[in-house]
Amino acid sequence: MVEYKKDKILSAVLKALSDSTRRALLTQLCQQGPSRVTDLANVYDMSLNAISKHIKVLEKAGLVSRKTIGRTHWIEVDLKQVAAVDDWFSELKSIWALRLDKLEELMNTGDE
Repeated sequence: MVEYKKDKILSAVLKALSDSTRRALLTQLCQQGPSRVTDLANVYDMSLNAISKHIKVLEKAGLVSRKTIGRTHWIEVDLKQVAAVDDWFSELKSIWALRLDKLEELMNTGDE
């Protein structure tokens, strides 16, 4: 059950980050801190509706959170879910390290 949840989080994060606009939004939020939705829409020359759709995908993946103060919506980055991607890449690296070690071992055995 834990692996399924982890896989679901990884898929959501990768899907959200597959779009260049969403990656740029996330980068901007990391650099500048919490921003109003209207300000984000102005930076990317997009309608509020278009930017809201991108933000909703990032929210669904758990990469940003929204705080509403009055009529103003503030978007803030939350990178906890990125750990799922980091864990996955670490697993891939360890698999390749084992394979390369085995290859080196096989190559060295032929020298003897």
